[in-house]
Amino acid sequence: MQVHILDDWFDTLRRLACFQRLAEHEVTVWTDHLDDEAALAERLQDAEALVLFRERTIITRSLLERLPKLRLISQRGVYPHVDVQACSDLGVLFCSNTSAGAPSYAAAELTLGLMLAASRQIPQQMASAKSGQWQMGVGKTLRGRRLGLYGYGKIAKVVADYGRALGMQVVWWASEAGRARALADGQAVAASRQAFFAESDLVSLHLRLTPETRGIVSRQDLGAMQPGAVLINTSRAGLIAPGALLAALNAGRPCMAAIDVFDTEPLSDANDPLLAHPNLIATPHIGFVTEDEFDMQFADAFDQINAFADGQPVHMVNPRVWGAANS
Repeated sequence: MQVHILDDWFDTLRRLACFQRLAEHEVTVWTDHLDDEAALAERLQDAEALVLFRERTIITRSLLERLPKLRLISQRGVYPHVDVQACSDLGVLFCSNTSAGAPSYAAAELTLGLMLAASRQIPQQMASAKSGQWQMGVGKTLRGRRLGLYGYGKIAKVVADYGRALGMQVVWWASEAGRARALADGQAVAASRQAFFAESDLVSLHLRLTPETRGIVSRQDLGAMQPGAVLINTSRAGLIAPGALLAALNAGRPCMAAIDVFDTEPLSDANDPLLAHPNLIATPHIGFVTEDEFDMQFADAFDQINAFADGQPVHMVNPRVWGAANS
């Protein structure tokens, strides 16, 4: 099959062990990103299968209508960036393993790193030292502080283990069903949503972005946080209501945020008011960007390509497409 892989910015995948799984296919790897839909469609004219690099490219109906040879889209994880109905209408099978067993330890480790960076002022202290100013302030110890985790999922549970290893108190908030699971597991759940935000020294978001969770963290939630608190977001920017984080930082509640995700990605405007905010620590969506994580994730995506080629597709999101094509 003619397989095209999008958005491999650092040309990483060819060097991973999992890439050999595509040895029987003609593979094109694109190491840049195209926003122009017409140019992207021209680039992909011969593609029979697309492999998506997470959510870096949005798959719209109008793009799919320009790709007459496309038969399969393969990826791993959730898919708010893919028009599944359009895939079905146009006969494109969409496969994504959304129930992989292991959590993203890479994302959990970055969350811990951002917690430490914010509490100990690591970026600011480094900049001060390199400029010849030596120390620039006094940080905070994590031991004994309250870590609020929003979302009772796999990654959050790993972050909870890290927090406890540092001597932190872990408290949870989640959907009603998530809170029930946490209580059944003997976990500490906040008395209320307001108490969760108001009483946590650090709040870390660990929710999937769905229509129900988009904008779920409001200005009121952030305004309830302590002036010395920190917000961590390594999940999705869309979980926070538009403009709410910038307004909260300007108001000093919380005093600092450490985030890995933005509404616009890639974000290259150094003057963006959120990115440039002095109380923001930012990384460029690298929560999943490790060789180990890539090898695990793309092994799934490549296995889905081979399963399709063998006539036995797996992890089908829109299986009626396969049924219609083989009826």
